[in-house]
Amino acid sequence: MEPEELLNEEKNNEESKKESPLVSLEPDLKFFNESIHEVAIEIMVEGLSNYPIFIAHQHELKLGELILDRHDLNTEWSIHASTLEEFLEKGIIKEILKERFIKSYKNPNDFMCVFVVVPEGANFIYYPYVK
Repeated sequence: MEPEELLNEEKNNEESKKESPLVSLEPDLKFFNESIHEVAIEIMVEGLSNYPIFIAHQHELKLGELILDRHDLNTEWSIHASTLEEFLEKGIIKEILKERFIKSYKNPNDFMCVFVVVPEGANFIYYPYVK
């Protein structure tokens, strides 16, 4: 699924009276682009994981490691860095779904894998790095 599909840009949709929180996430992902890409490369080069995952949230979260704090940076979203291995260890991704996740995982040199956490739930998106 592409970021545009998740951003709920179709304003004529009757069900979308409330603006998607992902609309406010896109400018922050663009702003954080270089920092997130550097951390992803570092995670892979250091051999921590071949599957870096970044968690975007607007509240307190005990998952991964805080790398970009919305309070310090005056942004809407905070970003934590994590890995597939931590998601498996914490049961966020079930072991039986590991292979499906790996097959759907996009090239980490071209896309950031973002686990977006909102009050209604959470989901993965892949957002292209701005070159």
